Amino acid sequence: MDIGNSVKELKSTIELSGGAKRVDLLLKNARVVNTFSGDIHKTHVAVHNGRVIGFGLYPAKKTIDLKGSYLAPGFIDGHVHIESSMVKIPEFARTVLPCGTTSVVIDPHEIANVLGLDGIKYMLSSSQNSVLGVYVMLPSCVPATHLETAGADLDAHDLALLLGDERVLGIGEMMNYPGVIYQDKGVLEKIAIAKNKVIDGHAPMLKDKQLYAYVSAGIKSDHECTDVAEAREKLRAGMYIMIREGTAAKNLKGLLPLVNSENSRKFILVTDDRHLEDIEKQGHIDYLVRSAIKMGVDPIRAIQMATINTAEYFGLKQLGAIAPGYQADLVVVDDLKKLNISRVFKKGRQVAVNRRIEPGVIKEYEGKVRGTVNVKWIEHEDFALRAEGKYAKVINVVPDQIVTRQTIEPVKQDGGFVSADTDRDILKIAVIERHMASGRIAKGLVRGFGLKKGAIASSVSHDSHNIVVIGTHDGDMYTAAVQVVKMQGGIVAALNGQVLEALPLPVAGLMSDRSSDYVKEKLKRLAEAARMLGSKLSDPFMAMAFLTLPPIPEIRITDRGVIDAVKFSVTELFCKGKK
Repeated sequence: MDIGNSVKELKSTIELSGGAKRVDLLLKNARVVNTFSGDIHKTHVAVHNGRVIGFGLYPAKKTIDLKGSYLAPGFIDGHVHIESSMVKIPEFARTVLPCGTTSVVIDPHEIANVLGLDGIKYMLSSSQNSVLGVYVMLPSCVPATHLETAGADLDAHDLALLLGDERVLGIGEMMNYPGVIYQDKGVLEKIAIAKNKVIDGHAPMLKDKQLYAYVSAGIKSDHECTDVAEAREKLRAGMYIMIREGTAAKNLKGLLPLVNSENSRKFILVTDDRHLEDIEKQGHIDYLVRSAIKMGVDPIRAIQMATINTAEYFGLKQLGAIAPGYQADLVVVDDLKKLNISRVFKKGRQVAVNRRIEPGVIKEYEGKVRGTVNVKWIEHEDFALRAEGKYAKVINVVPDQIVTRQTIEPVKQDGGFVSADTDRDILKIAVIERHMASGRIAKGLVRGFGLKKGAIASSVSHDSHNIVVIGTHDGDMYTAAVQVVKMQGGIVAALNGQVLEALPLPVAGLMSDRSSDYVKEKLKRLAEAARMLGSKLSDPFMAMAFLTLPPIPEIRITDRGVIDAVKFSVTELFCKGKK
């Protein structure tokens, strides 16, 4: 450490803050939303070298008169998987910066399950020079469980290699909560390497002494609460409650009644995750803040939940507030309730105006990853499901939630094989292992998609991202799956043996190498195709992507078979009858 240079920098900062020198920027006539004092005060804000220097009049190289607009800290998304946006980090930044999101804490869990350490390194390198602040929580569960086949297996020794990176904040969502509670050696080693860093939680419905055991291991947050009772118990156990409002899971309405003036600093707003089309129509973290305000949360409190609360939980000591020494990540809004964002600053640089990114802000990234779709030759017959009983377990989708429900239903048969029953909305679902070319294909039944014809398929399927296909007809399921393979990953809608629409996702089978506008247009067309096939879900492709997630109750399907997500084991599809 060069003490001489440090002292020199300190002297310069003190002189600047004291008004002895000209600052880079003065934002005049602002109404500052102060996340420390919990009030709003009219003042001018001085910025120099990317940081707030002080309040009041300062000599400045450049002055912007905000004319009484509100000035809030830049929003922070405390839990997001950028891969789920289906664009690379530069394009994601182009999309969310105009919404006031200036920093994100990502868990590159999706790409890690496909590419392992190489996937995490890709996310770190592709965000190295990004104007969007990108911080990383290392994926704790790769693979997520033993009930699926992933493209990699990361243990504590692998993760430890990246913990020294200054942008790595800790260990990401610990989905394997049984492994914590029952003291699995590999799980405990991952917790142990975190030391003084943060460990995120993921423990739906966990309660009582099992919850206390989980929290006592050092896990201090949870984003899986769906009702007030669950969130209250976790809050009382000392956890930060991440209130999630994404495309698939929407928990704002269910959890906001718990928030009050005494406990609000323990709540964090997160997306986990929002599709590009939703961001375009509604916004990103700003949409969550706006929605919270509409639901009765005080505007300053709502902004705290998207700024200082997040920063303090993750130890981001220079973010989340407008105060001397803090990074000048700033959002200008004309009305605190409507939250119309007119300007966004990142480190004192104006990066967006009136919801449009400024020219030259986004730097492209040209790094590549290897191909990741490795599938044994698929045949039409692979989608046939022999009827081994008159009744079968059916995965029932819960709209706008990622939890599922199990029912036992009589199956429709044709010549000894199960066929889709569109009258009862019971469709066929298949999961194709795509990492090891094992040839493993699991089949089951699902209700809630509403398809009357055709099939949809995707290589985006949490957490291991094997290929998932849902359809009314084996031939269309075959067509859709083969197209996914041909594209080296992507999303497809098919009918009568023809591809109706397709979005290639060649980056790990998760992300496009094209612009966000291209991806949004393709997703729009895919949604239209799905509606034409009969689906009534707001986003059938995201809903389908979560059907393969074993840690979330109640019933799932992976390449290993139908999963009892309560008992955490593979279960038989067919059964003797209704219980």
